Amino acid sequence: MQIPILNEAFATPISAFPPDEWTTTRPTPRVATIKQRLLDEPRVLDVERARYTTQAYRATEGQPMALRRAQMLLHLVRHQRITIQPGELIVGNRSLLPRMGVIAPEGAVAWIDKELDSLPTRPQDRFHTTPEVVRELREEIFPYWRGRTLEETVAQRVPDDVRVAVKGRAFSLNQTDHAQGHILPDVAAWLRLGIGGLRGQVLAASKISNAKTQRSKDAEEENHAESQHPTPAPLHLGALALGSEHSLSIFYDAALIALQAAQEFMLRYAGLATEMARDSADPVRARELERVAANCRWLAEQPARDFHEALQAVWFLFALLQIESNASSFSPGRFDQYMLPYLEADLAAGKLTQSEAQELLECLWLKFNEIVLLRSSSSARYFAGFPIGFNIALGGQLAGGGDATNLLSFMCLRAQADLGMTQPNLSIRIHDGSPDDFLRAASFVVGKGSGMPQVFNDEVIIPGQIARGVTEEDAANYAVVGCVELSTPGKALGWSDASMFNLTRVLELTLFGGRDPRTGEQIGLATPTLAEMRSMADLEAAYDAQLAHFVPLMVAGCNIVDQIHAELLPSPFLSLVIQDCIARGLDVTAGGAHYNFSGVQGVQIANVADSLAAVEQAVFAEKWLSGAELLDALRRDYAENEVLRQRLIHRVPKYGNDDDRVDRYAGRWGDRYAELVAQHATVRGGVYQHGFYTVSAHVPMGAHVGATPDGRHTGAPLADGGLSPTAGRDRRGATAVLQSVSKLDLKLASNG
Repeated sequence: MQIPILNEAFATPISAFPPDEWTTTRPTPRVATIKQRLLDEPRVLDVERARYTTQAYRATEGQPMALRRAQMLLHLVRHQRITIQPGELIVGNRSLLPRMGVIAPEGAVAWIDKELDSLPTRPQDRFHTTPEVVRELREEIFPYWRGRTLEETVAQRVPDDVRVAVKGRAFSLNQTDHAQGHILPDVAAWLRLGIGGLRGQVLAASKISNAKTQRSKDAEEENHAESQHPTPAPLHLGALALGSEHSLSIFYDAALIALQAAQEFMLRYAGLATEMARDSADPVRARELERVAANCRWLAEQPARDFHEALQAVWFLFALLQIESNASSFSPGRFDQYMLPYLEADLAAGKLTQSEAQELLECLWLKFNEIVLLRSSSSARYFAGFPIGFNIALGGQLAGGGDATNLLSFMCLRAQADLGMTQPNLSIRIHDGSPDDFLRAASFVVGKGSGMPQVFNDEVIIPGQIARGVTEEDAANYAVVGCVELSTPGKALGWSDASMFNLTRVLELTLFGGRDPRTGEQIGLATPTLAEMRSMADLEAAYDAQLAHFVPLMVAGCNIVDQIHAELLPSPFLSLVIQDCIARGLDVTAGGAHYNFSGVQGVQIANVADSLAAVEQAVFAEKWLSGAELLDALRRDYAENEVLRQRLIHRVPKYGNDDDRVDRYAGRWGDRYAELVAQHATVRGGVYQHGFYTVSAHVPMGAHVGATPDGRHTGAPLADGGLSPTAGRDRRGATAVLQSVSKLDLKLASNG
């Protein structure tokens, strides 16, 4: 792989991925070998995370949960087995082998126990097990966790009205079986400060906290001396949330333990690399391992100094976050911005060639594919394909409004072209000033078949972020979490996968007066059925009432889950890399972040719009049939009524064709859902925001919706892709689809 020289690369960033190399670029033999080994690696169930977590929890009974979680992390990094794979230049993992199914028993054990025997054969996301692992889990690990897990606690606390709505498939409650992910850590600060710098911040904040506490005590003693009957101070929940003297001390002690864990984790890899270098018969590989050891040993206390160290530091950060939380969508964010200074310095000093830098970058790219998430069979239907959501966003704008595209942006596109792997989940930010060569290069990479990079429009997103209360500077610095969720790097807990709200299911319930047409159970409000309605105004009023009923129930359920996370699964290590947590002495799960949002998705507006347009034309405008007759056809899944179904499909306007007759319903009800969601506050002091993305949830969510007036059969998938039209219904080309989508106020869709 020949890459142009330094001066040209600085002057013309596209020289890192020039058009004449688009079709010929290939990974180096090292990278190709590691990739193939990764693809060939069987996915097996890991028991070590569960074993050592159980040991740590047993040993810390009665201690504050934040300390227990920190000591769990320390115990894990001390005892889990580690390895360095052949040829690796970036090292570290959360499990012994790549792509292992890790069990975090503090999140859930009931579904795992139920599905252990079917994991190797289930339809999605299989994992191999052994009798020994199954025996240890069922006899030694799971019994301890009965009644203690996040999943069971949520089930106990969710009120009946929320439970009825969830069981009735109006919405889901997510994040109920694992700790918090879906966040952009402050990678730039991690690189800049290192473990020693973060420890200094913790100690300084702790000292300030102790001084404030002492001044408060002195004032209390002085007041007591002046009056034997002082007036009690009012008790405020906010004051408690900010932390008592005791809770602040716990937070800082846990933070220091978490930093010790990070340090020991890195030193173990330094020791292993040194040992392997000593035993290697290959002098070239021995030198590589010696460099790996030096990197790890330096990073165990100090900030990164060069590109190789910075890449290694980035990976250590995400491996540690995964060890602590075993959650999805910890995302690196604007990688090409914070990593560029290290690359430029090394290239300018002649420390690295651009080819060497590209190989190192692609070694990191492969590490992002070593972690997969073990999901329940139900969850795997919603999120099939092991998505873990390491989202990297390229390009976009600088703080002053200039274009941010640079040499590393093109190198990242080249890495995706070379490897074509599913991780990292690559995104680009575009705006009016985005360079044409960047857009062309990104388009070529998309066309190679991985579906990446995804494209995000600054012109819509930045104003939307500002409208949610994010500062202009932070809004301009937005990045992407997981799939398509939007957030502020290092400053926000967006809780972007709190729930999926089934807009189509709620419309079905509306048509049948709030009842499930198959069971007859009253799930929603008792509103008139379609047979009793006289106009579209009646139908839309009933739909609005049902939405206004279910959205607060969704929020109530999400807030309960949120609160339990703070109680049971504080995240001391994650809190170190989210701004304001250290200064406040408050865990990220308890509201320590600068911004606190919760994100809920509306699924699927295309089916809603098409169905409303169908009812308007077939029942009220042209009177093909009565409302009662349409309800009967829906109950019977159009049995013996295929002619009607085909008329509804082909004679009624469909969303995705730039037709206002149907697009107005998408705009109206997408915006209305956003309005209802935005009325609610999170338990962490922020607000709710909505989005429309589905991942693969349109399939299982459709499975629980009967036949709909748009001609869709019972149980068929809903429309794919968040705001995409129903498959095959868009007949006027891609630009017509975009015109339909643009009729929603997408500035409101700040959750993606």
